[in-house]
Amino acid sequence: MPETLSTDADLDRLPTDDDLSRLQFTTVLYYLHCTNPDNGLVRDKTEPNAPASIAAIGMALATIPVVVERGVLIREFAAKITRNRLRYLMACPQGPEPDSSGYKGFFYHFLDIETGRRVWQCELSTIDSAFLFAGALTVATYFDRDTADEAEIRGLATALYERADWNWARDGGATLTHGWRPESGFIPYRWRGYDEGLLLYIIGLGSPTHPLPPESYAAYTESYEWRNIYGRELLYSGPLFTHQLSHMWIDFRGIRDAFMREHDTDYFENTRHATYVQQEYAIRNPMNFAGYGEHCWGFTACDGPGWGKRTTEGVDREYFDYIARGAPFGPDDGTIAPWVAVASLPFAPEIVVPTVRNFARMNLGMTRLYGFKPSFNQTYAVEKSPTGWWVSPHHFGIDQGPVVLMIENYRTGLLWSIMRRCRPIVTGLRRAGFSAGWL
Repeated sequence: MPETLSTDADLDRLPTDDDLSRLQFTTVLYYLHCTNPDNGLVRDKTEPNAPASIAAIGMALATIPVVVERGVLIREFAAKITRNRLRYLMACPQGPEPDSSGYKGFFYHFLDIETGRRVWQCELSTIDSAFLFAGALTVATYFDRDTADEAEIRGLATALYERADWNWARDGGATLTHGWRPESGFIPYRWRGYDEGLLLYIIGLGSPTHPLPPESYAAYTESYEWRNIYGRELLYSGPLFTHQLSHMWIDFRGIRDAFMREHDTDYFENTRHATYVQQEYAIRNPMNFAGYGEHCWGFTACDGPGWGKRTTEGVDREYFDYIARGAPFGPDDGTIAPWVAVASLPFAPEIVVPTVRNFARMNLGMTRLYGFKPSFNQTYAVEKSPTGWWVSPHHFGIDQGPVVLMIENYRTGLLWSIMRRCRPIVTGLRRAGFSAGWL
């Protein structure tokens, strides 16, 4: 990766391939700086004393091939880091006790970064565990050489994935539950309808030990919402991250399940439409928030100014903290997330590139440590802010991965190429009814 960062004088030409490489490098540094070297656990966010996030650990694993191929880490050393992290995760206590790290092969959403045990009475999370498993499957497929370290990585990653009991997580129903707590049992919400759960089901269907039945996927898709929005026909989900996260690992171009065959499209093209819907919503700006426009959009789950109401220029507005914002049906409080726009590069580079160029001019940290600040709100004035408006004070581990991985998929297709060789992913796709294209 290039060693120097862009100066302000360079902003008019951003982003070139070199600039994307710099952004990728500064962003991936999060996983090097915010990882406990004793155990490989990754902080949820840069706030002091933050716990580890199991999803951030999965994304950190998935970026390992990128940092090796881009020359940031030597392959042999990257393999040792990966091996040690997987060893620790496999040794973490699993059981029904409230202070375990996980149960039935799944992990709690947040873990103490020193002890690896559950914090905050958080839930045993099926989706966050799926991101961990996706990262584990990435390194198991990438590290394919005949060395002791790489062989151990394959064995550990496979064992980590294969011990998850997907049918237990259905709690007697067809669909997967959101998770479980030892104090109260299963969470009363299920993964139904289009969202990031697409990856969850494919990984569950691909398990050689406790596979989901095909009817689980059919039950997930039966409540899909096909809509016409701004003249675009698409499978709807409001927050942009819900369209993107499965694509970090899976190349959906040209492959179709039954639903997509019926509508003569695929999930890649659908996400392209969703990206354009986000831009069009910002252009129309029905709530008249400051800054929105052709090159300023990105509505997703992200940090916000905080819960409360405030009158701005005579308009009473409600603001939110961390919440899943969406377009065009909200919720919306004027908060935009640059990272989610960057993660749309593979789908619609013609509108993402000028949007990144605009963000680069806005003092949002593109060339600084960890890259773009995760979110900002130009309507919410903050007197002592360098910008004059609210900017998130922290970076989040789950926001860094999409930037690194989707820039790489845009530039080289590396993650997609790796996961085409991943047997559980291929098996899961076929059991879900996907066919054609590279399958």
